[in-house]
Amino acid sequence: MNESAQAFIAHLGELYEHDPAAIAALRHSQGFAPGAYPPAYPYVERFVRADSHAQDPRRLAFYVVAGLFARHPHPAPRSLAASFGELFEKRRRMSGGGGSIEKRFIALLGADAENLPDYLRQAVSLLATEDLGLDYTALLRDLGFWLNPRLEPEVRDRIRQRWARDFYGALAFEPEHSAVSQ
Repeated sequence: MNESAQAFIAHLGELYEHDPAAIAALRHSQGFAPGAYPPAYPYVERFVRADSHAQDPRRLAFYVVAGLFARHPHPAPRSLAASFGELFEKRRRMSGGGGSIEKRFIALLGADAENLPDYLRQAVSLLATEDLGLDYTALLRDLGFWLNPRLEPEVRDRIRQRWARDFYGALAFEPEHSAVSQ
């Protein structure tokens, strides 16, 4: 999936540069279940495997990522979780707060496949406020697993744990700071 994921993200970048109507359709698709907004089909389906069914987790991941990219077209070489950790750190340093960012991240980690796109939309919107980008290719790979209802829980837990390491790894080390104290 990595090669097709990279081609897909490059395609979204081209759409952003040259086709604002496509980006608007992809952004609007976030108001619907992933893969259920027909105006988005021309921009996504060519990247979905021909043998995929309507609820194929990889197909759904392509639609979720397309909508998120349309909302905040800022790819970067760091994970969503690391960018979210950077956002938390910025807010904490600026205002001494940021606890709501951490709480949102923890809620995102606890999301199931059904409500994950909503949590991701909120997270990416927050990243856009500080113009913090993310690795959409890695997100697409992770969502291909996370959105699979038949996935072994251990696989989803490994993704969550990696995201937690990325988030907390982006924070400046302060021994007195912990999620429990907030």
